[in-house]
Amino acid sequence: MASLRDIKSRITSTKKTSQITKAMEMVSASKWNRGVMNAKAFVPYMEKIQEVTASIANGSKDSNHPMLNSRPVKKTGYLVITSDRGLAGAFNSNVIRKVHQTIQKNHKSNDEFAIIAIGRIGRDFFANRGMNVVLDITGVADQPSFSEIQDISSSAVGMFSDGTFDELHIFYSHYVSAISQEVTEKKLLPLTDIAASTKLTSYEFEPNAEEILEVLLPQYAESLIYGALLDSKASEHAARMTAMKNATDNAKELIDSLSISYNRARQAAITQEITEIVGGAAALE
Repeated sequence: MASLRDIKSRITSTKKTSQITKAMEMVSASKWNRGVMNAKAFVPYMEKIQEVTASIANGSKDSNHPMLNSRPVKKTGYLVITSDRGLAGAFNSNVIRKVHQTIQKNHKSNDEFAIIAIGRIGRDFFANRGMNVVLDITGVADQPSFSEIQDISSSAVGMFSDGTFDELHIFYSHYVSAISQEVTEKKLLPLTDIAASTKLTSYEFEPNAEEILEVLLPQYAESLIYGALLDSKASEHAARMTAMKNATDNAKELIDSLSISYNRARQAAITQEITEIVGGAAALE
């Protein structure tokens, strides 16, 4: 049985740990609230740019823009969004597992795919396994601005345009609620799945649809990446908040259990001391 000193030491260290996890939970709750607001605030812009893009693309059936046309897939690109830090439960592992399973299922060699990683944990996972990480970015802020990821977004779109890969898929954690996040896969490029707008809005193109698409389509693809990143950040903060809350609750349960053990051990020690005193007194009589 552990000594009173050992049990007391464990209780003290567990209390300090619970204080840390409680503080991290509160910080993550603040970041989560702002992250959800950022993700929701970006939705109207995404809906509008998708509506305009769909209207122009569907109205220009003869467009030969490479971002709208499928081509034989010789190499596939995977844009993977994870975090730079852990302590977020299964947030990172779920995304990484999904991407890894997809790669193992669809490809037989590293020459058949390329990985673009946003986040240190995803980058390190694939790089340590010798997979083809062609581009990565780390140190993205908790509340990212578009300028922070504009370079990697434009580079990803440029790689598709210059034929580095023929398809680009994005994997990230979609925010559902504070306790639920879903790993989501979307085909980012080519933009063959743009849903036609149901709104009865007509647009006049100046100078013409082709020139507008030349500018608008890369911006639309970059916006999809940025929207996925905002969604992923909201999921990350929610996952970390939940993980830290569970850690705090588990610490409290452990403290309660250790306190019971400490009281029992203390009671047993006191009882033993009384028994020894009584026995010694009886021996002197």
